Amino acid sequence: MRIGILSDTHDHQVNTRIALSMLRNLKACVVLHAGDYCAPFMIPMFENWELHGIFGNNDGDHYRIQQKFHSIGAHLHGEFMSHEFDGKRIAMYHGTQPEITESLLRGGLYDVVVTGHTHQSVNKVWHHPVFEYGKALHRHVEREEDPEDRPSSIEFLRPQTLHINPGTVNGLGGPATFAFYDTDTGYAEIVGL
Repeated sequence: MRIGILSDTHDHQVNTRIALSMLRNLKACVVLHAGDYCAPFMIPMFENWELHGIFGNNDGDHYRIQQKFHSIGAHLHGEFMSHEFDGKRIAMYHGTQPEITESLLRGGLYDVVVTGHTHQSVNKVWHHPVFEYGKALHRHVEREEDPEDRPSSIEFLRPQTLHINPGTVNGLGGPATFAFYDTDTGYAEIVGL
């Protein structure tokens, strides 16, 4: 599955249209947006996409943004997303608190952590030191009892986590960029507009 990743569009409709057109050419089928659309009028641009988004620190009108997401059948996850795409567990957080970003990256629970906010692109693999010694850590996960599921299970931590910050589609404070991620190959790329 090919996933387009955008952040910090900051009302820039022209660059957003260009990024979405480039993602169509790359055969992306899902778009993740890590927040800072800014105004609700940006959301309808994603109408023909499977859009998963979160709020950023500059998204002031949460109510109308929620309405716009609903009107196009998109998924708004609040301030944090934890979702599985094609077997890859992906977290998305805008990135306003660096300590939270670092905790997500070091935790080993996610294959990919998507952030935004800094307007600086990142495409970096974090290796979790515990796996360098050949140990597979796990945590016990309690679940509600369900006749279709076991009452508890073991969740294995990932040996590495990919950190993707697509930069800013708007181009504020840096080049205008977005990112592309392929769940089949694990390939990720920062793409300039």
